[in-house]
Amino acid sequence: MSRRVKRILLIFAIFAISVAITVLLFSSRSEPPKREIEEKSMLVDVMELQTMTANFKVRSQGTVKPRTQTKLSSEISGTITSISPKFIPGGVFSANETLMRIDPTNYEVAVRQAEALLAQRKIEFDGATKLRSQGYRAESDYASARAALVTAEAELVRAKRNLERSYIRLPYPGMVYSKDADIGQFVNPGTPLGVVFATDYAEVRLSLTDHDLAFVDLPDAADISASGSATGPSVTLSAVQKGRTVSWPASIVRTEGVVDENSRVTYVVARIEDPYALKTDQPALPMGTFVTATIEGSMVEDVIRVPRNALRGSDQLIFVDDEDRLRIRTIEILRSDADFVYLSSGVEAGERVVLTAIEMPVNGTKVRVKEG
Repeated sequence: MSRRVKRILLIFAIFAISVAITVLLFSSRSEPPKREIEEKSMLVDVMELQTMTANFKVRSQGTVKPRTQTKLSSEISGTITSISPKFIPGGVFSANETLMRIDPTNYEVAVRQAEALLAQRKIEFDGATKLRSQGYRAESDYASARAALVTAEAELVRAKRNLERSYIRLPYPGMVYSKDADIGQFVNPGTPLGVVFATDYAEVRLSLTDHDLAFVDLPDAADISASGSATGPSVTLSAVQKGRTVSWPASIVRTEGVVDENSRVTYVVARIEDPYALKTDQPALPMGTFVTATIEGSMVEDVIRVPRNALRGSDQLIFVDDEDRLRIRTIEILRSDADFVYLSSGVEAGERVVLTAIEMPVNGTKVRVKEG
C-alpha cells in the first residue's frame, strides 16, 4: 500500500472518530432547566381619595378708582385772588379746606346791601302790622309789606350764598388730579377750575361669572345700608410695585345688581380704606392701579380634592380597582385652581386614583401599586 493511500485513510479515520465523538456528546447532554417568563406589570403611584371641607377662593381683577371724583367749576364771576399751595396735581387737602378764593368784594357789598334792605323791610312790615291792628291799613297793604319782607330775606340768603361760593372747598378729604385755573384768572360761572377726588376710601369693580357666584356669599340689595354699602366677603388685592408684589385688605360692599348683557358677568364693588396710607403705615395704592383680587369664598363640605396633574384631558381620572386593574372614568369637576381639582360627585372616599402619567392607558390593564 502506497504512502498516499495511507494518508487518505488516516484522514478519513480521524474524521469518522470526530463525528462519533460529537454524536456521543450530543446524545449524552442533559436538557437545560426551563424557566417561565414572568411578565412585569406597570408600576404606578396612587392616592387614596378622602373627603374634606374646602374654603374656595374666587379670583378676579379690576382697576382702582376713587369713590368720588369732582370736576370743579366756578359758580360766580370774578378774579381768582388766592390759591392754596396744595392745589396742584398730587396735592392732598382736608375736608372743607379752602383751595381757591375768588375776589369777594362785590359779594360782600351785596350782602351789606341785602342786610340794609332787610332791616328797612322789617320796619315797614312792623308799621303795616300795627296800622292793620288799629284798622288804618287795608289787608292788601299788609300783604304787600309782608311779601316785600320775605323777598328781602331771600335776597340776603342769595347774597350770603354767593359770598360763600367765592371760597372753593370740598366736603371730603382728597387729592388734586388736575389744575385748570390759576391766580389772576377771571372766571365766569361754569369755568373749569380742576379735578379732585376723595382719598378716604377707593373702590374696585370686579367681574364674577355665574359659576363664581355659587362660591361667594354676596350681600343682597336689602342688606345695603343708608350709606350705600353692606358687609360682604373679605378681599385681598395685590399688585406689583417697584418689582415686588404688595397686598392690601379690602371687602365687598355691594353688587351692581344687574348682569352685563354682553359678557354675562355680574359686577361687585370692593372697598379699600385709606388707599393713600394717610393714616396707616401700609403701602399706598394709587388710583388707576390694576390689581388682582382674591375673594374669600364660601365653605363647602364633603369635597374630594385631587392634584391637577392626575387629571387626564379635561374631565377624566384613572382609577385602580380592587383587582389592581386600571379603570378610566369621566368625572364632574366642582371647581379647579392651578394645583387641584375639586369633586363632589362621581367619586367616593377610599377609591384610588393614579398619579403616574400613563401615555396610552387601557381599561383593565393589570398594574402594580407602589407601596408607601
